[in-house]
Amino acid sequence: MTDRKKVAFYTLGCKLNFSETSTIARNFTEEGFDRVDFEEVADIYVINTCSVTENADKQFKQVVRKAMKLNDKAFVAAVGCYAQLKPEELANVDGVDLVLGATEKFKITDYINDLSKNDMGEVHSCEISEADFYVGSYSIGDRTRAFLKVQDGCDYKCTYCTIPLARGISRSDALENVLKNAKEISKQNIKEIVLTGVNIGDYGKGEFGNKKHEHTFLELVQELDKVEGIERLRISSIEPNLLKNETIDFVSKSRTFVPHFHIPLQSGSNDILKLMKRRYLREVYTERVNKIREVMPHACIGVDVIVGFPGETDEHFLETYHFLNDLDISYLHVFTYSERDNTEAVNMKGVVPAAVRAKRSKMLRGLSVKKRRAFYESQLGTDRIVLFESENKEGYIHGFTENYVKVKTPWNPELVNTLHPINLTKIDEDGSVRMEFLNATVTT
Repeated sequence: MTDRKKVAFYTLGCKLNFSETSTIARNFTEEGFDRVDFEEVADIYVINTCSVTENADKQFKQVVRKAMKLNDKAFVAAVGCYAQLKPEELANVDGVDLVLGATEKFKITDYINDLSKNDMGEVHSCEISEADFYVGSYSIGDRTRAFLKVQDGCDYKCTYCTIPLARGISRSDALENVLKNAKEISKQNIKEIVLTGVNIGDYGKGEFGNKKHEHTFLELVQELDKVEGIERLRISSIEPNLLKNETIDFVSKSRTFVPHFHIPLQSGSNDILKLMKRRYLREVYTERVNKIREVMPHACIGVDVIVGFPGETDEHFLETYHFLNDLDISYLHVFTYSERDNTEAVNMKGVVPAAVRAKRSKMLRGLSVKKRRAFYESQLGTDRIVLFESENKEGYIHGFTENYVKVKTPWNPELVNTLHPINLTKIDEDGSVRMEFLNATVTT
């Protein structure tokens, strides 16, 4: 190719999307394209979309406008969850030339022959029932840590969620392939791998195209722990009913898995959990937190929670607030419920006014600040291992300990992507933690 075309990528949404964007980007590179930053002028802009929240839909349009400002003649392609759920809607966004659904996104280079602009986006999407095969993905080169996809899709029918409609049935990568990808990542001088998927605790289902489990999530964790060259492995979000005591016990003694769990709760009210069709009650959640604290007192425990779900009264919300306040957790990710087409919840009674949703969200975000502060304070004076990130933020370099405490020290480029033993000394005004190196040879 004498005139190499430039391609840029933008990812909206979750760690899973990041892993898939990275894999799609490698496909472009193998086809002779040059990858550039999204802030640069490119011939093609690929946007990996999300549809978990209403805000993600609006963000997509902003990103398209940004691409068009950089190069109004550029070819714009949309892939991902929103592209599967509402392809025609995306195709009508000014500037969009191509929309690919769940089964087509990994074949995007096959669709890009003519880079001339279209009056309206060309759509290639499937019935989601056809999304029954697995494409392995992982991200390298984009961040200090890598995201390794081990599972896709979901068989749960939570009443607020569109993910099964966007990604199809639960299916898993073959264990052998996961281990192969992990070994490839380990050779890239990446110190930490984050396991990702839609419902990773369901790992093993659909591993070879069948519904039975060939392997379990525990077996996956045990085998990954043996891969040489990996310093850290981190489990991303995992359902409380699928996080078994055996897995928690194994992580507590693991060579590489870190003491950090992110466990969706969504509501602290059993009434609301039932309306959501979650597969557990709050008592199960309490059991998981207590088990983690029993074997890993220093572990970081993050929680997803949704406010303003239909039928959530003031009493239900206060039940959630007090439940979380009393629970020994480390931080919250708070989501304000937003109506999504083709979900059960959109037709439920007891719609919570937007202003009430906003007030409840603010209260829980405040609780999250309090919880994170208390967790950080509990870690002061302890010795940890930090992995430093790559960004210079106002003269400081930040990093995360194995149990996800965010630390800072004066900028030193030699620290990027390195692990160091440290002592946590005090909490700074920005909420991050100051530290001292335990290795006297390190200077800043």
